[in-house]
Amino acid sequence: MKLLRHGPKGQEKPGLLDAAGRVRDLSAHVTDIAGAALLPDSLARLRALDPDSLPLVPGVPQQDLRLGPCVGGVGKFIAIGLNYADHAAETGAKIPSEPVVFNKWTSCISGPDDDVILPRGSVKTDWEVELGIVIGTGGTYIDEAEALSHVAGYCVVNDVSEREWQAERGGTWDKGKGFDTFGPIGPWLVTPDEAGDIGNLGLWLDLDGQRRQTGSTATMIFGVAHIIAYLSQFLSLQPGDVITTGTPPGVGLGQKPPVFLRGGEVMRLGVEGLGVQTQRVVKS
Repeated sequence: MKLLRHGPKGQEKPGLLDAAGRVRDLSAHVTDIAGAALLPDSLARLRALDPDSLPLVPGVPQQDLRLGPCVGGVGKFIAIGLNYADHAAETGAKIPSEPVVFNKWTSCISGPDDDVILPRGSVKTDWEVELGIVIGTGGTYIDEAEALSHVAGYCVVNDVSEREWQAERGGTWDKGKGFDTFGPIGPWLVTPDEAGDIGNLGLWLDLDGQRRQTGSTATMIFGVAHIIAYLSQFLSLQPGDVITTGTPPGVGLGQKPPVFLRGGEVMRLGVEGLGVQTQRVVKS
């Protein structure tokens, strides 16, 4: 299934994408694509529905029908840094021996095609296309061999980052990662049965039509199962938590000379089989 949330900001309703690429409303069956709705039993009930029996939502998704973040009520938005060896190299960082973990504030979450707003005075805002994991069954001390059974689905994430606040203002990376609009997720949550080989998905990002990032999850240092198991050793994962798993090379910081967002650009990015995002960059 491809689950989604449609409608104006703050008023999104649950839905799914049918085989013809149209949005079907799920409001009669779940209140939101969030929390308990992502547990295996709930997903099984949704999967058993006939999409043609569901109300058709007017409009074309991502054209005249806005899609919101594909998960609502996110409790934790956890990120993994330097998880592609070639990206670590372009930033001059050492290959980590354990996953590098930081947080993106849940207030940064936005729809897949909503504007990205530059922070006041920003001179080093950057892009990062990433594979996102959405937790279904929560837990602690999860065994790596069982970790994938805890996944409700996968999505596209743009881990927008302000590098000055991330690396030059002291303390942790979190400050540069959580500005409002710095966490577009979606367009849809793709359940594992439709997501393909999660260990070998292509990722890409274009800036004003120019390809900047090209990569594959096959080159991740720490895979999806390892990340879930690792995180669960020191925090409880809960339904609806989102984990974004790192970016391939081609970020602005890695360009020679570096290239950062100034306002007016258009970012277009995607992960194979998981959809495409398009964001206009605007000044605050």
